[in-house]
Amino acid sequence: MIVAAKRMHQISEYFFSEKMKKIQNLEKNGLKIINLGIGNPDLLPPSGVIQKMKQASELKNANTYQSYIGIETLRNAISNWYKKIYQVDVDPKNEILPLMGSKEGIMHISMSYLDKGDEVLIPDPGYPTYSSISKLLEAKIIYYDLYEDENWLPRLENLSKAKMMWINYPHMPTGATISFEKLEQIVFFAKKNHVLLVHDNPYSLILNKKRSFSIFNVKGAKDIALELNSLSKSYNMPGWRVGMIIGKKKFIQNILKIKSQMDSGMYYPIQIGAIEAMNHDSKWVEKLNIEYLKRKKILWDICDFFNLKYARNSSGIFVWAKITDSDNNDRIWSDKVLKNYHIFVTPGRVFGHNGKGYVRFSMCCPVKILEQAKNRIFS
Repeated sequence: MIVAAKRMHQISEYFFSEKMKKIQNLEKNGLKIINLGIGNPDLLPPSGVIQKMKQASELKNANTYQSYIGIETLRNAISNWYKKIYQVDVDPKNEILPLMGSKEGIMHISMSYLDKGDEVLIPDPGYPTYSSISKLLEAKIIYYDLYEDENWLPRLENLSKAKMMWINYPHMPTGATISFEKLEQIVFFAKKNHVLLVHDNPYSLILNKKRSFSIFNVKGAKDIALELNSLSKSYNMPGWRVGMIIGKKKFIQNILKIKSQMDSGMYYPIQIGAIEAMNHDSKWVEKLNIEYLKRKKILWDICDFFNLKYARNSSGIFVWAKITDSDNNDRIWSDKVLKNYHIFVTPGRVFGHNGKGYVRFSMCCPVKILEQAKNRIFS
């Protein structure tokens, strides 16, 4: 008998992977499910991106192995993008590591810096992958609580010292943003306690009325911080798998040791398409946000029908809403909506203990489909 590794007992199949199988089975039985659960952008990348990729695919070197650190022009484009978006100077030679999506970066960073038993601070609620990868590496997870009445921000006075700390603003799943002053306080905490601070930052351009912050806007943050970013949400390129780690040379060199064992470089035409996307100006992002606001307002109508409580000033591609009924079990609520209206909404407990009693709606559906969902509910 071949037995799976013991570490496999620490995790289960990713929630959305398992849920999609159930939804597909329902659709095979003739039900048309509207999926408002997954943050999978449905819109096209900026004009010209796909054409640039097609052209690059015809080049002689397009199908060869690529550099583990990406082509020079991609790193230069990322550096210029960071300057344009965040007013941060990043050395394209030493401080940028392109990724095949920022999700793999969570694994690479964790493998580079977490040994068995090392303590890692993870937000609750938060992105489940922080926890699952930490469990695979047998690190000791210390969850730090985020609460609605505190704007989903950490109480630094309650945090214990750890090897690593994950933060994520604009926050997923709640859409909460962070002030520069609070970001400074978190950096100060990390420096004082010698904590590797990792800021996961893929949502900063989506419906964010405040300035888009990088962790490196804070003076001295490069000494103790890394930042993950992605083109998946900002430029509608989730399937392309284009992300990046930003950090000082020493950190990048260590992470590269892991990454270079796990892939053979990003497909050249995708790198060319990514460059084209980042070269677009703010008008493209403004147009994208106009579309998302239309979608968000329909989701607000749905939330109002169910008497759900939500924040209108949230950022990102989700609406995070609190169930106000006395029976506020989010899993049961989600199952009822699926059964009664054939609409899938994510239960908040997927994101941690403090997500219980909440649900998350995705804006990654066309207005026409969202209107169909609204009509199903209202009829």
